Amino acid sequence: MADIKTLIAELTQVAENPAKAVAELKKETGKKLIGMFPYHLPEEIVYAAGMLPVGMWGGQTEIKLADKYLQSFCCSLIKANFEMGMDGTYKKFLDGVIMAAYCDTLKCVCEDWKVAVSELPLIAMYYPQNRKIAAAVPYMENEFKLVQAQLEKIAGKAVTEADLEAAWEVYEAYRAESRKFVKLVGKLPKTLNATTRHLIIKAAWFMDKKVYTEKLAALNAAIEAAEAEEFKGAKVIVEGILVEPVALLDAFVENDVCIVGDDVAHQSRMFRVEGRKEGSVYEKMAYRIVDAYADPLLLDEKKEHGKELINMVKEYGADGVVVCAMKFCDPEEYDYPIFKAELEAAGIPVLYMEIEQKMESVGQYKTRIQAFAETLA
Repeated sequence: MADIKTLIAELTQVAENPAKAVAELKKETGKKLIGMFPYHLPEEIVYAAGMLPVGMWGGQTEIKLADKYLQSFCCSLIKANFEMGMDGTYKKFLDGVIMAAYCDTLKCVCEDWKVAVSELPLIAMYYPQNRKIAAAVPYMENEFKLVQAQLEKIAGKAVTEADLEAAWEVYEAYRAESRKFVKLVGKLPKTLNATTRHLIIKAAWFMDKKVYTEKLAALNAAIEAAEAEEFKGAKVIVEGILVEPVALLDAFVENDVCIVGDDVAHQSRMFRVEGRKEGSVYEKMAYRIVDAYADPLLLDEKKEHGKELINMVKEYGADGVVVCAMKFCDPEEYDYPIFKAELEAAGIPVLYMEIEQKMESVGQYKTRIQAFAETLA
């Protein structure tokens, strides 16, 4: 059986050096790469077209060019992505970008990108606002076909039904192993601390999903075979769009706080919904959006976010919830007052932290995490 430390090192190295990992991916596979601008994008179609999807989750970038197009109250994730598009960072290895409009900022960015980063083809797509009505599924199927037609031009090949079926199976296997991994973290809270857990999940955005799944499956098997670690620190669920920079996660580790589960767009929201077994690939892809739950980026008329967080606290035996709110993210901000009240009514401690990708210092956050850990103890 593969060694846990070796498997962890292989995956974390990818996540710690995404530019290097993606450059090597392009060189080793010879395949074209398509950027996935957050969130919920049809990666299976890219894979079926013989290309590889790559996550676009911003980074520690100084904003010099993007402010020409984006308002000051735009979230740092989108600003960083736009900056790296304009300064040529993404052009070095991407052959195209897929973007869906979930908020007012993304609606503008779809059009701005065509002008500011015209050399990098943009494929814009739109999910239905009301995904629960009967018309939603055929509408999404049509959107996927439009995306496929544009990807075929970039790939220089047609995508067959067999290609789509094979890609779907690759991604369902990835999602299944990812769901398994996040449930196993609590067994080894020291080895799979907050930082390591994050990096292992993050690595998937910069690897061939088939290769990543094989490594993650081996890691899951090794975790299952290992002895459980004794842990006396606090266990929490994290909520938000993205939990970075890494220095922020290190603060959890330093204060013996283990992230045993997450409701994060960058992490579990991408794989927590299992696909249906019946129908065409496009129908199954559409129903993954229909069946998504408690997601602020998708219409949730029943407002189940708080209920889901309470269920996660019980399932993972967590002591509290840490909200890592992306500054200026309207969908997340709309949900917070509602689920905060529900968590407090259930007697669940909540720590709210407003974060940005590029933060000059995480000192104040370390202090707040330390104080929260002490209250949980």
